[in-house]
Amino acid sequence: MPSTIDAGATAWLLASTALVLLMTPGLALFYGGMVRAKSTLNMIMMSLVAIALVTVVWLAAGYSLVFGADLGGLGLLGGLDHLGLAGITPGTAHGKVPELLFATFQLTFAILTAALISGAIADRAKFSAWMVFVPAWALLVYVPIAHWVWGPGGWIAGLGALDYAGGLVVEIASGASGLAMALVLGPRIGFRKEAMRPHNLPMVLLGVGLLWFGWFGFNAGSALDANGTAAAVFLNTLVAGCTGLLGWLLVEQRRDGHPTTFGAASGVVAGLVAITPSCGSVNVLGALAVGLVAGVVCSFAVGWKLRFGYDDSLDVVGVHLVGGIVGTVLIGLLAAHVMTGGAQGLLFGGGLGQLGKQAVAALAVGAYAFTVTYGLGKLLDRLMGFRVSAEDENTGVDLALHAETAYEHGVLGHASPIGGAVPLGRPMPAPGVPGAGG
Repeated sequence: MPSTIDAGATAWLLASTALVLLMTPGLALFYGGMVRAKSTLNMIMMSLVAIALVTVVWLAAGYSLVFGADLGGLGLLGGLDHLGLAGITPGTAHGKVPELLFATFQLTFAILTAALISGAIADRAKFSAWMVFVPAWALLVYVPIAHWVWGPGGWIAGLGALDYAGGLVVEIASGASGLAMALVLGPRIGFRKEAMRPHNLPMVLLGVGLLWFGWFGFNAGSALDANGTAAAVFLNTLVAGCTGLLGWLLVEQRRDGHPTTFGAASGVVAGLVAITPSCGSVNVLGALAVGLVAGVVCSFAVGWKLRFGYDDSLDVVGVHLVGGIVGTVLIGLLAAHVMTGGAQGLLFGGGLGQLGKQAVAALAVGAYAFTVTYGLGKLLDRLMGFRVSAEDENTGVDLALHAETAYEHGVLGHASPIGGAVPLGRPMPAPGVPGAGG
């Protein structure tokens, strides 16, 4: 591995790191528009606070435990050589880039993964419990899985399963964890009885635009160089987002008789989720297929919560878990030698071996993330309570937990027909009636 820092590769990774970090504020807007108005700020805050919490944990121990030398040769966890980034200087190289930059790039992945889980427990989680959950989850769930897949000596890497940019580490881990937490907290009041529609679709579309923009750094940045591989991955990311959108709209048109903007946004994310693990393994036609399959499958999967009774508020399970599995498994069918330099999928003459490896990796990561997250969630629920009271849930977690609301009328009242305003001293309308901000 070259030890000289390359200016071009470093410049590209600097830009990619900024792009991936932007994905978390993009996710905050995406999720913030999807919830009801009375939960908007809380939803945004859950993403933003994850940036701070995960950063502290990652710099203290997370990076070392993921990318440090494997402990005991078991492939389960990295060593403690770089606690607090010890031994890493501005001149220390990781391949062609400074190791400090590589550590920061990987940090942005960990931040986004933790933030994704918040969508499964929207409208009903205590913010204080979330602040304890995030760093604990990062250490207990994200760190081991990332070492298995990307760390030196990780057992999934040794198995030969492929995950270019995080289908296992980010998507399946967050999706399985989201399912666990949805079960721990239970359904929202009114689940399967009330229509809990997104309150601000333009905000949703702005959020998905920022996510798609940042995803180019997420995937193409993982090449760690400004080269042809990064260009191919960049194109694959664009293609899969497009066909994911088309696949979802096709289902909506045939099933419901009308395509929706919300469906378009969801389809883009489904395609991007699925191409994340496979973007460095499939050619352009493969990327087209991955996005299309994900858009179709995920559009059906988001309805499973109504059938099976788990309240995954913002479809983390239906999009991220299912989309991550789709993208991970399809590598076993569509991996092309021109991209991997070795492994080939079943449809390219590679046999069943790669398909089996991908399935084993997806199952192992999903089972581990679900089990540990469920145990952690139950423990925190017992120690401090993870769910807000029914009164606070009905009032809205923005006002109950943060003493503020996203829209002025939620605190100050609403505009009168003649352009006046409700006085500050006047009682606010009850939740659920005009002017209540819900």
